[in-house]
Amino acid sequence: MLMSISDRAELRRKFLPSVRKALVTPLIALFVLSGVVAQPATAATLKLATLSPEGSAWMKLLRKHAKSVEERTGGEVKFKIYPGGVMGDDKAVFRKMRVGQLHGAVVTSGGVIQAYPDFALYNLPYLFESDAEVDYVRKHLDTRLMDGLAENKFIGFGMAEVGFGYPMMQKQATSVAQMRELQVWAPDNDPGFLRAYQAFGVTPVPLPIADVLAGLQTGLIDSIGSPPIGAIALQWYTQVQYALDLPLMYVFGTLVITERAFKKLSPEHQAIVREELGEAVRIVDESSRKDHLSARNALTAQGIEWLTPSATELDEWRRLATQSREDTVGDGYISRALYDETIALLEKFRAGS
Repeated sequence: MLMSISDRAELRRKFLPSVRKALVTPLIALFVLSGVVAQPATAATLKLATLSPEGSAWMKLLRKHAKSVEERTGGEVKFKIYPGGVMGDDKAVFRKMRVGQLHGAVVTSGGVIQAYPDFALYNLPYLFESDAEVDYVRKHLDTRLMDGLAENKFIGFGMAEVGFGYPMMQKQATSVAQMRELQVWAPDNDPGFLRAYQAFGVTPVPLPIADVLAGLQTGLIDSIGSPPIGAIALQWYTQVQYALDLPLMYVFGTLVITERAFKKLSPEHQAIVREELGEAVRIVDESSRKDHLSARNALTAQGIEWLTPSATELDEWRRLATQSREDTVGDGYISRALYDETIALLEKFRAGS
């Protein structure tokens, strides 16, 4: 029996929607499962802070690699960078990262220890006596420290050397006893520096970095501890006349992003960010040794006199530094196993040398 045109229309009206649904629904599911139906990417803007001023080598590299991340992710991952310490010192920056106001920062090791105390390992007083010792130990332990940082919910992108920090003074001092007579500055939020000086019986004057130049100019302090490049960049060298040729502390920094912010990125975008930011840190680390030497020579050219401790004075510096490191480890500030491994590496290297 043939159906009329009106009957066929009525049949389509009643049953075609259900037939379409039955066919289309599994097709959609198939496409989704196979990845044919693309999920929209989530755009992210990562906010980073740094003490480095605009125009510095760090800032130029950060902006270059941030732009590269944006281009490679099709604009889905961007960076907003706050230079020149406008977000505060390391302590303030870490506080803002914890509450999500910032997602990351370029910080000194003294800032990182708030989250991971073992990161101050290389800062222990007079641990290294040469660049070669630094290179040997870092080759074995840098990755370990980065892993420890990750275990504490921060993603690190490598370590960037700043250089050895030397005592710089307005008055001559080569012995521990002479140093104790000076008004020595220490960063107000850096336990590593405080412990280093206290180990030698020196009571430092804690000040924010921004107040150091004024402190030297007014006599509030008459001595600082700084890598040459820092003393030049911050104009501190204009207020000191002497530098003690004693690598009292190895200074370095790192670039970190909170795990919470990093894991919001897709795996593909995470890989791109790791590659670009890791490359920025690597470039800074490689160039720092040359910059450190150039800065030291520049200080000499500006009239800074380098003082050399006598053999007896040097022995006392070493003895007190060793005792300080042992006390620090004994207090649980640095893990015993990690410290012992570091000393074993140094002894092996020195024996070979």
